[in-house]
Amino acid sequence: MSRTLRLTEQLISRPSVTPDDAGCQEIIAARLAPLGFICETISSGPDTFRVTNLWAKRPAAPSKHGLSATELIVFAGHTDVVPTGPLDQWSSAPFTPTHRDGKLYGRGASDMKTSLAAFVVATEEFVAAHPDTALQIGFLLTSDEEGPATDGTVVVCEALRQRGEKLDYCIVGEPTSVERTGDMIKNGRRGTMSGKLTVKGIQGHIAYPDMAKNPIHLAAPALAELITVEWDKGNDFFPPTSWQISNIHGGTGASNVIPGHVVIDFNFRFSTESTPQGLQTRLELILKKHGLDFDLAWTVGGLPFLTQPGTLVDAVCAAIRSETGIDTVLSTTGGTSDARFIAKICPQVVEVGPPNATIHKIDEHLQVTDIEPLKNIYRRVLENLHARLAA
Repeated sequence: MSRTLRLTEQLISRPSVTPDDAGCQEIIAARLAPLGFICETISSGPDTFRVTNLWAKRPAAPSKHGLSATELIVFAGHTDVVPTGPLDQWSSAPFTPTHRDGKLYGRGASDMKTSLAAFVVATEEFVAAHPDTALQIGFLLTSDEEGPATDGTVVVCEALRQRGEKLDYCIVGEPTSVERTGDMIKNGRRGTMSGKLTVKGIQGHIAYPDMAKNPIHLAAPALAELITVEWDKGNDFFPPTSWQISNIHGGTGASNVIPGHVVIDFNFRFSTESTPQGLQTRLELILKKHGLDFDLAWTVGGLPFLTQPGTLVDAVCAAIRSETGIDTVLSTTGGTSDARFIAKICPQVVEVGPPNATIHKIDEHLQVTDIEPLKNIYRRVLENLHARLAA
């Protein structure tokens, strides 16, 4: 059994459902400290939802002449996992690492305890080979990525910003691959913005519609128009911005009552071609055009970010090609991740991880043959950045 697989199993064995870290970060810190990492636990949140965060950093070795160019690369991720769902539907206990047909089963196998183990072992191998590297290495881990994400990475990033800590590169270990480790990475993500629209009417008896005002009927033409709007055309890296309704709540529960209001939940996933304010303004103009009496509350969950091809993307692509022979695909598809917070303090952020076909599902698993290549990709990225500094 490889050291990466062994550590992956050790982490899967910890039932770290958000926000409980269940000791995962202690295990990782214990591996990093002997390598020269200074490890700091940053806790946040109320006692009823206490989040554990780890910030660990290995300073660069002093150069022989006292002067050395140095850069900081951070491995970022989360130790928390989503709930298991019905235990009787699992083929094996979700927090007991189990092997079947060349696959490793367990909650967090893909999202993202394998990536965490690969981070650690890649760093151990790299430091053993280059103990005096000018490359600084950091770890930013949280137990609040799968939850509200209010006391996790965002808190650590703000603390680092206040300290003036400069991050040059960051690799987030989200499961980004499709069929095989390395076939796709994320060099950006769309922004997310949600709205809660309340359209007001007048409640009344359904047999006397002239004495009432049905808000569902009133909202329907505006919704029909919103569905057809082209918010932008996207660009070379992002698909066009999308607008989707997620929930419609209306009615009193009785079949003979016209409701007094209807609540519509919706979400924008937007590219760098649009801004939250611009989307808000355009949507509200359509509502007003249709003469609706409404209230609207907005929540911006994250802004879009993009890392253009450059030092980090090139180092990652070269590492994947050397390890697997794959020319990886750059993508910005999918949901949000904590990379949206890190991108505010780090100019180059890329997500690289194992296949994501079973994440959040019953019987989450991945092919064991995907594990060592992932570790080697991370190590090769470190080697590529080290060689750049040493040149």
